[in-house]
Amino acid sequence: MSFKIGVDVGGTFIDLVVIDQSQDKRLYKTLSDPEDLGSAVIEGLSLAAVDQEVTLEEMLAETEIIIHGSTVATNSLLTRNGASTALLTTAGFRDILNMRRGLRENQYDPRQSPPVPLIPRQRIYSVEERTNCEGSELMAIQDDALKVPIEKLRADGIESVAIGLLFSFLNDSHERQLGATLQRLLPDVHISLSSEVLPEIRLYERISTTAVNAYVTPVLARYLESLEAKLEEKGFTGKLLVMQSNGGVMSSEVGRQFGVRSVLSGPAAGPVAGIHHGSLHGLANVITLDMGGTSCDVCLIKNGEVEITKDMEVAGHRIALPLVAVHTIGAGGGSVIGLDSRGLLQVGPESAGSSPGPVCYDRGGTRPTVTDADLVLGYLDSKRFWGGRLQLNEETAHRAIDLQVAQPLGLDAVRAAYGAYQVVNANMVDAIREVSVLRGYDPRRFLLVAAGGAGPIHATAIARELDIPLVLVPRKASVMCAEGQLLSDLRHDFVRSYLAPLEKLDFEAVNRLYDEMKDQATRALHSEGISSRKMDISFSADMRYIGQFSEVEVQLKAGSLTAEGAEELGHDFHMRHESLNGYSMPSDPLELVNLRVIAKGITDKPREISLPSRGTGSSKEALTGHRQAFFEDEFKEVPVYDGFQLSSGNTLRGPALVEHETTTVVVQPDLQLTCDEWGNYMIYDKERSLDETISVLTTEVSDGS
Repeated sequence: MSFKIGVDVGGTFIDLVVIDQSQDKRLYKTLSDPEDLGSAVIEGLSLAAVDQEVTLEEMLAETEIIIHGSTVATNSLLTRNGASTALLTTAGFRDILNMRRGLRENQYDPRQSPPVPLIPRQRIYSVEERTNCEGSELMAIQDDALKVPIEKLRADGIESVAIGLLFSFLNDSHERQLGATLQRLLPDVHISLSSEVLPEIRLYERISTTAVNAYVTPVLARYLESLEAKLEEKGFTGKLLVMQSNGGVMSSEVGRQFGVRSVLSGPAAGPVAGIHHGSLHGLANVITLDMGGTSCDVCLIKNGEVEITKDMEVAGHRIALPLVAVHTIGAGGGSVIGLDSRGLLQVGPESAGSSPGPVCYDRGGTRPTVTDADLVLGYLDSKRFWGGRLQLNEETAHRAIDLQVAQPLGLDAVRAAYGAYQVVNANMVDAIREVSVLRGYDPRRFLLVAAGGAGPIHATAIARELDIPLVLVPRKASVMCAEGQLLSDLRHDFVRSYLAPLEKLDFEAVNRLYDEMKDQATRALHSEGISSRKMDISFSADMRYIGQFSEVEVQLKAGSLTAEGAEELGHDFHMRHESLNGYSMPSDPLELVNLRVIAKGITDKPREISLPSRGTGSSKEALTGHRQAFFEDEFKEVPVYDGFQLSSGNTLRGPALVEHETTTVVVQPDLQLTCDEWGNYMIYDKERSLDETISVLTTEVSDGS
């Protein structure tokens, strides 16, 4: 028997999906341990091995691949516990990193401070060298250029150095010279070259991305090395792959060099699974809502394609790599409920995490959270939470909400808990509007895929607020990111800047750059065990009207550019610009800015197996009892169903609760739930049939519609 395993390390839980040779998927959850993540992963794998009725060593010996997503790089940025980092840059440009773009996040707040720099000014060193805007050397690096920086780097105990020189994206020889010298003199220091991390025009974005890479990579590398050693000790001889922020995966060797590529590692896999679940019903327009213990990740998928952005800030630091456009807010099961400075109800963004966790966990938590509110409202069963492995204390949750929230507001505890439920829902509604309405898309034309341990509790109320007609809750909703990792392809993004008017292109030079990137992509995929027949390489170009600051990415229809292809590229640019911005200027001249290659290594995907029928097919077979739950401003006696006993075609009407070991699906009173062929839950209006509801969502969505 052979296994494939997806592992997603979050702030509260570690999620695992294990697929055996028969394509049977099993999910597992174990508590995360920020102090020793590697051991927590091994503990989760041990839990899976017991369920598979084999030893951990036997399971790992038969495991082909482990795909790992984590928040290691993200947390090192957020908590500022990354490597001690320095920067080498061109003389005269020492302050480019900390000057940023000179813009405030909130331009109307004159008191707003910039984020604390990753690299303090005293650790930024100038090097006398110069390359001009055409890539020609103007000033060579002197032999003693690094004498003073080397002494200071040693004295300060620097772990990592970012090197970002002017125009190195055109000529990287000076960066490579400095990198080789540092590596020889300081062999234990990690070196990040901007010409390797992001060989792209725009100095601030390039240096900022390289600085982030230098800051987080040693932390991620240490974690991966520790995990690989633990896995090898237990008999693992397969491949360990790391989830990237662009929705693809990379080898652990690449991850140990380019940690910045995994900054959104965990959330990036959720949309991949969302596409998969929507495609089972012929739906290509999806909004994913993944609500875990500390945060909620929202992403819009249009016509089966995940939106990729190159304009992202994490903890205030710019990352200009291609990233899945996931919008994250502080709304999770562990989000703290309290009062703001005005005495108004506030939920999040602060989280109790897994330690001490919500009050009802009885693990030392004192401040009420969303999980405490859900328990007080009857949406959670105190004895069946996490399969009964964690007994919840409803009395302490009720008391905490009463004392800290209800009494100051002049409410009873239940009303205060329901107010918190509505506030956190409103925060998630705003997040969905951020990725849809504010970008010109109507959420009523999208399927909402709800995931995470807490997502299905809140999803139907959120959908009702937005008039989203259909909610899909995957049977393995609580581990959707881990599942998405097993559905992801290897992916590498390559870019070269080439700034020139479209009508004056040197096609030989352009195609030489495309060929170089294609060769680099092919070598990278071959090194990861991908055969040529499983490679998918696509080409695109960033273009703009001359005088514009921002670009639009346009796909090439071939792997090289000709005069005819350039004319077609210009036509496609005008159409794309029109759809994105509402206007185009066909008579205005255009220019190329960047050339891009996306290389995918197509992996074997697990098959989706139809759910075996159970019993008579009636939902009554799954009914486990009734309990009081808060709906429509009062407690109601509602039926409770065991989700694993529901069969394909079973339909039940709200209000109702469907319980799983790791999540609960709340069905609002005006909705009904149908279990589909694969065991997923389709929730929609009582007045419509499922087929009718699906048909409303099958039309293609264009930009700005």
